[in-house]
Amino acid sequence: MLRLFFIVNSLLICFAVNSLAADAPGTVKEDKKPIIITSETLTADNKNNTAVFEGTVVAQTSDMTMHSDKMIVYYDNSESKVDKIHAMGNVKVLNNERVLFSKDAVYLDNEEKIIFSGNPKAVEGDNVITGEKIIFFLKDERAVVEGSRVILKNKKDIN
Repeated sequence: MLRLFFIVNSLLICFAVNSLAADAPGTVKEDKKPIIITSETLTADNKNNTAVFEGTVVAQTSDMTMHSDKMIVYYDNSESKVDKIHAMGNVKVLNNERVLFSKDAVYLDNEEKIIFSGNPKAVEGDNVITGEKIIFFLKDERAVVEGSRVILKNKKDIN
């Protein structure tokens, strides 16, 4: 099946991860990077401000890649930004040296976090964290794990 690739200027505006900082004097305007999403099919619903991507979905920014079977993007046309992304089925997020797996993940733009549920697992090198829910705060690069189980490997043995 032919894969769709979004690089239409009007869609890139809608699929920017964060809104731009205010242009008030003395503030620094932050350039936000677009999300490039590929999938086998796309169903766009402008009336409800959603886009449903299905079949081998890959959402990519400059520093993170998210894979899933299905992804629903909720956007705000008036502010030209994404509010929420809900990824479902075989979710895998790659961020630097860290990989997170789950059945379900929800990205919330206003809170700058991703909530992983459905047997979530974070892997960094030989270290593995599992739990009932993993909440990853993007801005702070920190995580909160509910019902955690942690396996840490020492880099060298201490005698």
